[in-house]
Amino acid sequence: MERISWHQYFMAQSHLLALRSTCTRLTVGATIVRDKRIIAGGYNGSIAGSDHCIDEGCYVIDNHCVRTIHAEMNALLQCAKFGVPTTGAEIYVTHFPCLQCCKAIIQAGIQKVYYAKDYKNHPYAIELFEKAGVGMEQIELEEKIIDLSNINQ
Repeated sequence: MERISWHQYFMAQSHLLALRSTCTRLTVGATIVRDKRIIAGGYNGSIAGSDHCIDEGCYVIDNHCVRTIHAEMNALLQCAKFGVPTTGAEIYVTHFPCLQCCKAIIQAGIQKVYYAKDYKNHPYAIELFEKAGVGMEQIELEEKIIDLSNINQ
């Protein structure tokens, strides 16, 4: 059995995290990695203990749901909460980060952003990443990357 690549492994993790999303508009997952080790993960959803979009509907202001915290922010906040440094880390995200998440990623010292799908890629976010020296690379998740038929072999 051939092993999957590191990129596919971490992107698969992000897609798995997206399955926990409570947003009805878009499900997103993010995995922060340093030295080929997962240090945090997040998905987009409401703050802990609050109402979720899947239960109460989205709370939309200016065409943006303000009920949710984005997956990238949740992963970064998990690092902050538990004192895990993010300088020099990489982040794998199911969708290209929004402008606000882009700024947080830069401030956290993330060095590379891998994303599976383009999603409203803001030109200023791209400019900020480039000016900060943060690399960007699209890594789509290969279909059927997890073949359950080989588990017992």
